[in-house]
Amino acid sequence: MRRLVARLLADERVRFVLVGGVNTVLGYGLFAAFYFSLGATIGYIGSLYASYAVAIVVAFVLHRRFTFRVNGTGNPAVDFLRISGVHAVALVVNTIALPVLVEYAQLDPLPAQALIVMVTTLISYFGHKVFSFRRASPRLPRGIHGLDHGGGEGQNRRVDDGVGTPH
Repeated sequence: MRRLVARLLADERVRFVLVGGVNTVLGYGLFAAFYFSLGATIGYIGSLYASYAVAIVVAFVLHRRFTFRVNGTGNPAVDFLRISGVHAVALVVNTIALPVLVEYAQLDPLPAQALIVMVTTLISYFGHKVFSFRRASPRLPRGIHGLDHGGGEGQNRRVDDGVGTPH
């Protein structure tokens, strides 16, 4: 059983689903809490923004340490700005879609937000994968250029640098 769990957790996509699930439940719970407690004052859009503000911080810590495992590398401030940028794109989509579903489709804000989360989760994954926590590949010694010129039939094979990013 431990091997299965370890093998599953070795897959970045599984870790993303776990962290994303936790963060999505937290964000949706915060949205509902803000909507029920302050909705009369800040409305569903204010509730959306307040929930995003908290969820971004949680997502940053969990994705940096657990999902993409880049803690201790790069600049945390740059990573936070990048993750905020990805979340800003998701927030823009959310800010447009939520009123459309509430005002025009006549859905209650809670089920409308539940539908939108499905789209913004995909935006988040791809944005974080290719932008928020990307790291430059280590430079190879001059003349190597990431190709293994040995190994038969004149074919070049990609060399794995051991960091998980083939060159």
